[in-house]
Amino acid sequence: MQQQLIRHGQGSRTWSIVLDRGEEVNACLKDFARREILSATSFTASGTLQDAVLGYLDAEKNACHPRQVAHPTQVLSLVGDIALRNGKPHIRMRAVLGGSDGNTFDGHLLEAHVRQQMEVIMTEAPVQLHKGYDADAGLALFKQHQGEVG
Repeated sequence: MQQQLIRHGQGSRTWSIVLDRGEEVNACLKDFARREILSATSFTASGTLQDAVLGYLDAEKNACHPRQVAHPTQVLSLVGDIALRNGKPHIRMRAVLGGSDGNTFDGHLLEAHVRQQMEVIMTEAPVQLHKGYDADAGLALFKQHQGEVG
């Protein structure tokens, strides 16, 4: 993984990150978030993946059903956020992947390895965000703290 700080100012930072062939996307981004002590961060990415595992959230059953996409895919859309959960950076990514046959696959990107290369643009907000478990939604959501504008 290579990264370059491309903007720093007004309490915010933006990076260009390149993941190389074989690197696991979640592990690399979590490691980066820990090193940079990120909390309120959003990112987008493009590239090619293999061995992706996408999760479909069934909120009624409070379960995430994984689905393996074993063949190579292109990232048509990948957006994510990082917030603090139990004091540690927590990453959530949503992806739409395209196969060579024109089929698409979408869901929460739980695991994937870079096939050739992946480029990520990550931007930190000038405030901290925290996530807490919301039983009604069945997942961790941003929590507003008193005194914050919402």
